[in-house]
Amino acid sequence: MTYYGYGTPAERWERAQLFFDAKDYAAAARVLGTLVEEVPEQTGPRLLLARAYYHSAQLRRAETELRVIVERDPVEQYARLMLGRTLQRQGRSEEAEPHLRLASALAGDFEQL
Repeated sequence: MTYYGYGTPAERWERAQLFFDAKDYAAAARVLGTLVEEVPEQTGPRLLLARAYYHSAQLRRAETELRVIVERDPVEQYARLMLGRTLQRQGRSEEAEPHLRLASALAGDFEQL
């Protein structure tokens, strides 16, 4: 067992948050990857994993995790927003637009629609 996989799920969740807050996104992703495998139904770890991937420019991986979230919970506003931004960063603005518009609507920001 490596350092990244050591401890209870709660301890690893806390460790991943510390890495993320310290802007060590690759280390956060290592911890979160095993955590998401253990508790795939939980949104929190998967969303933080997607954010870690996004900030470490692993955009395809971020997209994959975000698509799982929005498939399970179509009204998860932050995941929609992140998915749109992830697609934009990949040069896929046309594909990003519906996600960004829906995220705005879910946030109650109807002026941009």
